[in-house]
Amino acid sequence: MPPKNKQPERRPARPVTITAVVDPVAALASENLDDNLYLYDTNIAAGSTGFGTPELHSRVRKGDTLLWNVIPLECETYVALTDVEIDPRIAEPTQEVYPGTDIVYWTAEVKQDLTEPLPYRLSFLLGTVSTPFTPNARPALAGPAKEGKEGR
Repeated sequence: MPPKNKQPERRPARPVTITAVVDPVAALASENLDDNLYLYDTNIAAGSTGFGTPELHSRVRKGDTLLWNVIPLECETYVALTDVEIDPRIAEPTQEVYPGTDIVYWTAEVKQDLTEPLPYRLSFLLGTVSTPFTPNARPALAGPAKEGKEGR
């Protein structure tokens, strides 16, 4: 009897948290967010790259839930993530607020697997400046790593 064709096992969707660490004092002094933005995600095991840079490439799959948040390096200076711009065919971020606080985060579901990295744009309010800061560097979402690399 010939062996049955196995369908590739589809792993369950998982949350991927993308955290922006911002040095608001240095960014305000230099008027440069690129040198003062450090991005991290919770998906290093799946092959995300660029940790600690503004050009983080987060590995994601269709169905993953994304959550973007921000942490100020200087806790006495205001920092807020004000926008996440990304192709709406891939994800539609919505702004949320943690219950009982005024702390904002953004969330979205990945609508389809990616074959090429998809850059997106983050914007932040810093201190008392009313114009958002947007880095020139672009983080990106990237498709799943090739088989055999995931989990390393």
